Amino acid sequence: MPLPDIKPHRLPDCQYTDNFSDAHPPLTPVQALIEAERCYYCFDAPCVAACPTGIDIPSFIRRINEDNLRGAARAILEANVFGGMCARVCPTEVLCEQACVRNTLEDKPVEIGLLQRHATDHHFNAPGAPLFTRAAATGRRIAVVGAGPAGLACAHRAALLGHEVTVFEARPKPGGLNEYGLATYKTTGNFAQQEIAWLLSIGGIELRCNQALGEQVLLADLSAQFDAVFLGLGLGGVNALGLAGEFATGAGNAVEFIAGLRQAGDYAAVPVGRRVVVIGGGMTAVDAAVQSRKLGAQEVTIVYRRDQQRMPASRYEQDWARLNGVTIREWSVLKALDTSAGHVESATFASVHEVGGRLEATGKHWSLDTDTVLKAIGQTLVLADPQLATLALQGGRIRVDAHGRTSLPKVWAGGDCTYGGRDLTVEAVEHGKIAAHSIDRALGIVRAGAPFERVRRAAA
Repeated sequence: MPLPDIKPHRLPDCQYTDNFSDAHPPLTPVQALIEAERCYYCFDAPCVAACPTGIDIPSFIRRINEDNLRGAARAILEANVFGGMCARVCPTEVLCEQACVRNTLEDKPVEIGLLQRHATDHHFNAPGAPLFTRAAATGRRIAVVGAGPAGLACAHRAALLGHEVTVFEARPKPGGLNEYGLATYKTTGNFAQQEIAWLLSIGGIELRCNQALGEQVLLADLSAQFDAVFLGLGLGGVNALGLAGEFATGAGNAVEFIAGLRQAGDYAAVPVGRRVVVIGGGMTAVDAAVQSRKLGAQEVTIVYRRDQQRMPASRYEQDWARLNGVTIREWSVLKALDTSAGHVESATFASVHEVGGRLEATGKHWSLDTDTVLKAIGQTLVLADPQLATLALQGGRIRVDAHGRTSLPKVWAGGDCTYGGRDLTVEAVEHGKIAAHSIDRALGIVRAGAPFERVRRAAA
């Protein structure tokens, strides 16, 4: 039987450099000034209301226009400590830029994301004196589990408030999805670690990697040893297809594919199939599909169970996929993975339509020959620690109140592991901020002023 056509070095080496360079280059200084001048500096600006972290967008844009990039960076980072990464990956087209009043007047919003990147990149490239100073030491110790956006945002805000923070991270590097889960062309040049190094430079934060909850550390021990615990666990599990052949050669999950590519030292050495099928319709599906094309796959197809208007990936991301040669097929459900000699050779789909809000098969089937099938059908919370099983859950995730408090005493949570969010980096950052202030109040710290108190508690 023929072997699956999965191999590295499908393209000339020089092409990988182009394919995985910055997909959206930054603004030049002149471009940034021109774009900043387009802002109306609205009072009670709708773009601010649309930002989950409440960045004062007119303020930072005005400072760019005044050539005060340090001041612009401060306005961004005091609200969103991951302002640099969010400028690269935040779906601004459905958040701040969608709310921009210029959409109504001119059909083209101010390029808020690119302006935010312009200001934060300038600061990270030449930080100078620290932007923020920690409050007086409180003597209180906080444990943070998970060094993703929610966990590190909580750690940074808690450190600013004067607490000592220890962050426990299961992986070898901090960053969570910022390090392991984003398309490589969205964040180039090791930017995720550069941003985290700046974040940790505030002091008062100890990072311990290769420390997994339920293995090297236990929640019960953390609750006993620390004054408070924040869980920023993310979603460590991947939903199963529930089909025979799911573990055959060539069948995998998009999350691991993206993580492997993110950590690859040589993109040319990453193997990819000639014909790739991605099951799902979210950002992960688009990232996996586009990167498969950039690695040299000749045919890449995203298959989604409903119509494209309801795909979780934004219209912008869908257009990006098509621009990169990805085909999107809708109203189809995977029914079988056909294998030969232990490897995938085709995928069979059932055509479906919607009846009373439910999907029903039409009776028609179709197939695609494929070397690789990547599932991107959602992730799940992994309850690896015994005490996690006692947490109140909702919808398979941790239930929290408006301040991030869980059902367990001394334990807060935020980010993708909690119920009710949109699984956005920018939202996870706000969860971490909210929880840090809630922990601070719960610890009964008395101080003359409450620094950085402006947070959106109702958003948690």
